[in-house]
Amino acid sequence: MGETNTSAGRPLRVGHMAENLIGSEIIKLAGEVNEMIKKGEKIYNLTIGDFDPKIFPIPAALESAIIDAYKNNETNYPAANGIDRLRLAAQYFVEKHLGLSYSPDEFLIAGGGRPLIYATYITVLDAGDKVIYPVPSWNNNHYTHLSSCQRIEVITKPENDFMPTAEEIAPHVHEATLIALCSPLNPTGTAFGRKALEEICDLVIRENARRTADEKPLYILYDQLYWTLTFGETRHYDPVSLRPELRDHVIYIDGISKAFSATGVRVGWSFGPRKIIDKMKSILSHIGAWAPKAEQVASAQFLKNDVAVDAFLTQFKQQVQDRLNGFYTHFQDLHAKGYPVDCIQPQSAIYLTVRCDLRGKTKPDGTRIETMADVAHFLLHDAKIALVPFYAFGTERESPWFRLSVGTCSMEDVHASMASLEKAMSLLG
Repeated sequence: MGETNTSAGRPLRVGHMAENLIGSEIIKLAGEVNEMIKKGEKIYNLTIGDFDPKIFPIPAALESAIIDAYKNNETNYPAANGIDRLRLAAQYFVEKHLGLSYSPDEFLIAGGGRPLIYATYITVLDAGDKVIYPVPSWNNNHYTHLSSCQRIEVITKPENDFMPTAEEIAPHVHEATLIALCSPLNPTGTAFGRKALEEICDLVIRENARRTADEKPLYILYDQLYWTLTFGETRHYDPVSLRPELRDHVIYIDGISKAFSATGVRVGWSFGPRKIIDKMKSILSHIGAWAPKAEQVASAQFLKNDVAVDAFLTQFKQQVQDRLNGFYTHFQDLHAKGYPVDCIQPQSAIYLTVRCDLRGKTKPDGTRIETMADVAHFLLHDAKIALVPFYAFGTERESPWFRLSVGTCSMEDVHASMASLEKAMSLLG
């Protein structure tokens, strides 16, 4: 029976947006995994886009600064757009490491990247506007729904490392108001190459030149929260560095969450055109999505400490890369042994894109693995490994690809989980 209004006996009615908002597939999977762990099962949980603080603690200098800020009573409301010191520090950090020059007034501080992404959607879009985003990608379907807009999903391909191309986007640009891009990409851990991003930038430039003065331009939301975590030959590229003429049409999402293993510290920033940043500030000031003041004070101090920043990033990146390379080597060994698994070589972020297609195999009890839901069930219940299927990021349900996250695993877990997977697969007929 549906939920009812107990005073009137009638079904409760809510708004159309809330009524049709779907839950997170990742949270649903996390609930199942946590229940198994509570029952005492050993599960290698590789689903979480987060860090285990016992394995990846925040920088010691940042931790000390946070404690000092609380001791100094930095506990009142911060400024709506972030304290001056932090906007100056974020400006310094971005210009030093990325070469992007924006004024402090073109920066907006918030409680992580999520409210900034939401504010971008609400600021540049009207209800019914169309948003282009790649599939798989993280949460763009939800943000499009929250802003009462229409989605244009670009289905990406493994041969392009699941990154969208200008050719795939081009048929849709005339009707869109926003292109939501992320590089390095959650969930794939892959990143734009220079040429591929330049081609998308040129596409946007041509489209905006075509539009009349009374039309809204085509904007780019550029989520680069993982930009510090690139490995090997991979380099981070961004639109305005490649095409400065796009400066008025790009809104960046950035922060310390992934760069410094500080997801719970909740300090993010956006930067872009002053008018858009000011409107985003107004929206978030009504919501109250500020980063805590003590954490802002501490982050401002830390970001300008070049020695501490560089030392942390050097060791942190190596630790993440070691885990990604460890999983990659294991998957390549399993592939060479004839198992139906594969993965894309690590490029960036904390994720590995893994292919595991066990459809058609038979378990020892005679149960046949028919669907990708069966594969996910086998991985969790037989191999004791939890991965996030790509359908949680918008792909069709029978996609054989998964996201593997290394943010909560030790090197011992890397080897043990792969041994568990091989043992379970070896028993399949």
